[in-house]
Parts: sequence; structure tokens; C-alpha cells
Amino acid sequence: MFGKKILGTILCAAIAFTALTGCAGGGTKKVGISMPTQDLQRWNQDGAYMKEKFEAAGYEVDLQYAGNKADTQLSQVENMINSGCKVLIIAAIESSSLGTALDKAAKKKIPVIAYDRLIMDNENVDYYATFDNGLVGKLQGEYVRDALNLDSTSGPYNIEFTAGDPGDNNATFFFNGAMEVLKPYIDAGKLVCVSGQTDFSSVATAEWNTANAQSRAENIIGTYYADKQIDAWLCSNDSTAQGVANALEKLYTGAYPVVTGQDCDKVSVKNMINGKQTMSIFKDTRTLAARTVTMVNQILNNETVEVNDTSTYNNNKKVVPTFLCDPVSVDLSNYQKVLIDSGYYTQADIDNA
Repeated sequence: MFGKKILGTILCAAIAFTALTGCAGGGTKKVGISMPTQDLQRWNQDGAYMKEKFEAAGYEVDLQYAGNKADTQLSQVENMINSGCKVLIIAAIESSSLGTALDKAAKKKIPVIAYDRLIMDNENVDYYATFDNGLVGKLQGEYVRDALNLDSTSGPYNIEFTAGDPGDNNATFFFNGAMEVLKPYIDAGKLVCVSGQTDFSSVATAEWNTANAQSRAENIIGTYYADKQIDAWLCSNDSTAQGVANALEKLYTGAYPVVTGQDCDKVSVKNMINGKQTMSIFKDTRTLAARTVTMVNQILNNETVEVNDTSTYNNNKKVVPTFLCDPVSVDLSNYQKVLIDSGYYTQADIDNA
């Protein structure tokens, strides 16, 4: 009887360990994480946070960065499939290039979580983990609206737009969210885009590249604003905002405009402190990474995967079940509390950026 009790205790402990670590059949389960690039700070942070949390839960992790090259990402994802990964987490560079890999994953019954970028035009996307990307744009638009007092002044105010990569589905959500807020003021004449570039295709920035954003901004400033005030420049993220800030510093002599951003990159937070950027949207990668680990645990334990949006994110083949995390607007008034006091950065991180 005593021996049976000991055996039962050992078995219970083993079962508990299996549930915690994701082990089955004597082996640690392997998770593949495909990130687009290490050139943007936020992807480094996303990858590092997920790797840390998965390994703490007992998973083996294959984390790869593709250098913003779609063919490299395809090859890396295929290697993850062939090396025995049980779940794939993919922040896609270009959805169309991943079709063969996703089809192969489906045949091997490997679930796919699209990470912060919806993978389009393929039915083999099981879940989507992201922030509320429409809300990101709305927060940016609302910040411009309030900073310029558009509801209580007559204007007109001059505004320009710099959006994100046309191959990134999120870029349209950001831009459309902002325009949902600002277009009524454009239509009413309170906001004027002097360059006339207000459609996404005109303002998109390939690869979210800072140099591309700077070049376009320099052209706009030199062509349209030799003797005009720029009141606001809505940038969809921080790398493009940094390009606009560089162009303004180089060519613009008027009163500094409101400049928006997203990601709270260290350089952009420093720019906010120095008056070169007005605000940024904070998407706490710790929150998204933790949620993604939870989703993987639920998948591999055959539990119901928690989502909070089952209608918005249609990838042209299906509506992908999604978990949305909340973004936060950050400027000089709250960056200390949101970024420093929370432990996301130290003040030295910002000072040395």
C-alpha cells in the first residue's frame, strides 16, 4: 500500500510537470518563432521576451530573424517544420511568400499563430495575436485632433502623412484608424494636406525604412513648405517618425509640428524628451509575448484557445480568431510611468539611445 502511494505521488508529479513544461512522450515540445528583422528594436524585444517565457515554461525554442527578406523567412519556416516544431509563431514579412510553408504545416497538423501581422490569403492560419491596430491609428489621430484643438478652433492647420510598409497588413489598419478620426476635419477644411498625398499608396514607406521616410519628407518640405507652417505630421510608427524628424531638422525652419509615432523605440523616446517627436503608441511586447505563450499552452494541452475578436480580421480566406491586446498613448506627460517605472526601460536606456 505504501509503495502504491509513493508511485501515485510520483505519477502525479510527472503529470504536473508535463502540464507545466509542455513535455509529452519524454521530449520537450519545440516552438518555432519567425521574426521579420533585427533592424527594428521592437522585433528584437518581441523575440527575446517570447524566447525567455517559452524556455521558462520548459519549451525548446527555435527563434529566427529573416533580415526583412521574404525568401529567407520562407526557408527558415520550412526548416522549423522539418525540425519538429509543434507550433509556429510567424510575424510575416510578406504573406504571399509563405503559402507553401503554411500548406506544409497544415499537412503535418502544425498550428500557426500569426504574430502582430495578419498572414493574408491562406486558410492555414489558426490564430492571430496582436494589438488593436485600428485603435493604434485612432489614438494617433485623436492625439493630433486634441493637440491642435480641432474641435474648438477654426484652423486651417497643415498636416502631412507617412504610413508604413504596403506589404504589412497592419499598416493599413494604422492609417485607416487615424484617417477615421482626421478625415472629417480634412473634408471640412480645418486640416489641409498641402502635398495632396492623403491616400495610403501615396504615403506608404517600404519596409518602414527610416531613410525612405526621410527622403520623402525632405522632398515634401522642399517642394511645399518653403514658406508654409507644418502643424502636424502623422507617422504610423517610430522608424518613419525618426526619418521625418531628420528631415525637419535638416530643412524646416518653422515652429515644430506635432509628430506621432508607434512602438516607443528608445531613440524616439529620447526624441520626445528633446522635442523632436511628440508622442508614440506603446505596445507592451511583454503583454503580447505572455499572451502568445498562453495560446500555445492552450493549443498543446488541447484546451479552448482564448480569443476576444472573431469578426474583424479576415485574411481573404477566413476570419482568423484573434486576441487583441490594448495599446497605450505615450508622451512627455506619462513616459516615465509607462516606460521607466514599469521596468520596460531604464533611464540609462533612453539616455544612451
